[in-house]
Amino acid sequence: MPRPKQFRKMVSPPLMQGFKPFGIPRSALESVILQYDEFETIRLLDYEGLNQEQASERMKVSRPTLTRIYENARRTIAKALMEGKMILIKGGNVQFESTWFRCRKCYKLIDGIENHIRCKECKNYSSDELIPLNK
Repeated sequence: MPRPKQFRKMVSPPLMQGFKPFGIPRSALESVILQYDEFETIRLLDYEGLNQEQASERMKVSRPTLTRIYENARRTIAKALMEGKMILIKGGNVQFESTWFRCRKCYKLIDGIENHIRCKECKNYSSDELIPLNK
């Protein structure tokens, strides 16, 4: 029996929920899923320019595990680009540093329920409209 997967550490979820090819309606697209931990490896290695040892320490995983996550992320992104698929960013075995929510109406990220302020764009008055992103 394999041992349970350890949570990968993330500071915060991505601002967006995904990407789609330009000029094709969403209803006509297939999608691929880029998990939160895969997104985080792309952010740490390619965007922040950390080396794999530094990134693995930040995510609290071993360097070989980080390499496997990164390869899956690159494969998923390449598939979306080559096959014209939409990328949905969700799921995975992650733990955020604080409790995050997303508004169901305007998709704004909220760091902690106590920081929820009435949204001017969607007139959201209720915390019932918040989707918890921490598992």
